[in-house]
Amino acid sequence: MIIRTHRRTERVGAVKASPYRCSMARRPPASADGASVDGHPTLLYLIGRMDRVVRRAIDDVVKAHGLSVNQYTTLSVLDHRSGLSNAQLARRSLVSPQSANEVLLTLEQRGLVKRRAHPDHGRILQTRLTAKGRRTLAACDAHVREVEAAMVKALDAKQQAALRQGLLSCIHSMHGGLEDE
Repeated sequence: MIIRTHRRTERVGAVKASPYRCSMARRPPASADGASVDGHPTLLYLIGRMDRVVRRAIDDVVKAHGLSVNQYTTLSVLDHRSGLSNAQLARRSLVSPQSANEVLLTLEQRGLVKRRAHPDHGRILQTRLTAKGRRTLAACDAHVREVEAAMVKALDAKQQAALRQGLLSCIHSMHGGLEDE
């Protein structure tokens, strides 16, 4: 069936082109549990599953310090790149600018970050960790390192390095940042 709109003609049920080079139409369909037709989970399914498992584990350890995963991530990003604007922080923390603003307001109210107007662009607020924010982050980092150690405990050092390099390559391929890593 073809539907004509005022500017273009589309086939109902047609697969829209992916913004990435690979065509989703050529891939075998995945089952409900993320396994492809050949019985192996797709890499995207495994990465998504790992993201959820790790996020849950990090949430469990940072909430003991009164933080959410997004708040912890924001503190961690600021520890590496102080003075970021809200938009820059949102991109590096993988949240929307609106979510980043909510996170920053909470962190500022708790005295974990301080925001000041940019010296040259008064409308831009630069964010920095406070001493209390650094202490809170350090306490969380110790527990988050334990989560990471548990995640890779079955991998030797060479496998861990290969995993890190493989993940970075995938991130670069998808233009996800971390170019300086």
